[in-house]
Amino acid sequence: MLKPVNRVLLGLLGLGLFALGGGVLLGGLDLQRRWGFGVPGWWPFRGPDDVVLGTEGRTRWREEGWWWPTVIAVLAVLLALLLWWLLAQRRHRLGQILVTREDGAAAFLDGRTLEDVIEEEAQALDGVSRAHVRLTGRRTAPAARVRLLLEPHAYPARILGQLTRETLVHARDSAGLDRLPSTVRLREARHGADRVA
Repeated sequence: MLKPVNRVLLGLLGLGLFALGGGVLLGGLDLQRRWGFGVPGWWPFRGPDDVVLGTEGRTRWREEGWWWPTVIAVLAVLLALLLWWLLAQRRHRLGQILVTREDGAAAFLDGRTLEDVIEEEAQALDGVSRAHVRLTGRRTAPAARVRLLLEPHAYPARILGQLTRETLVHARDSAGLDRLPSTVRLREARHGADRVA
């Protein structure tokens, strides 16, 4: 749902900016006079000396009692919509995974349960201090985002190999998935310097 909404919003925003920029360019370069065509009477940019928002346009409604509350309300609604859209961009945790068997039977697996299982198995690996797993994507095609905090003595290549060949394969097989694309981020735990007396 989010991708089509993003495409429509970005398309409308791009179309509006294109129209506004084209209008300013049309007036700024005086193209209607050079190319010999007219513009409608309501068109604000008629020549290179025109401004985007003139004095009359800026002060027309200033004395009206409804003007400033309306401007503030519209800007507040616009800000709320933009904040909602920004928060919607965050990838939400996958609540359920659709598991289908060969005979056609289907069931839902709790996404948090699978995350917890992957976390526990990843934390059991030698050299892993802490693991955090989040399932994203669609319930028919989940993906895993894994973050591991490694201890100072850890071997990242070995841990990554065990994670991909064992832990994530176990999760994929237990959920009955054909594939489980994963992104793994490794970070080393900070530790203080050893003091020698």
